[in-house]
Amino acid sequence: MQSLVIEGYLAADPSILSAQGSGRKRASFRVLETTRYRKADGTPGERTTGFNCVCFGEATTENYIAPFARKGSRVVLQGHVENDTWTGKDGVEHYDLRLIVSDIRLKNRRAAGPRTDSGDRQVQEPAGGYDLNDDIPF
Repeated sequence: MQSLVIEGYLAADPSILSAQGSGRKRASFRVLETTRYRKADGTPGERTTGFNCVCFGEATTENYIAPFARKGSRVVLQGHVENDTWTGKDGVEHYDLRLIVSDIRLKNRRAAGPRTDSGDRQVQEPAGGYDLNDDIPF
């Protein structure tokens, strides 16, 4: 089995789904990772790759991803790659790769301000005037 580590940003809010029958929850989301490089002529270039990801860990989905992961959140994922195949409504068979997440770390920015009485840190809105609901610039 191949293990893969990806660091990138969530392209949209994660989709939390319940399995039919068992009701077990899973999270489905897309992570964008940008690689910057120099072309042969010295000009800078960049390439963005999207990864379809699924987390089957019910506790991780309910207690970590659902309340905290949002569009634009910076994440570090570890997992393995699986082939995904399905037949479309037109009868054509489709193929895709997806990352089955075994470990996820959210790297959201937090203020280093004082703690409140409950022990939680106060979260400060990002300076710079950007809105996380806007399209990601890459």
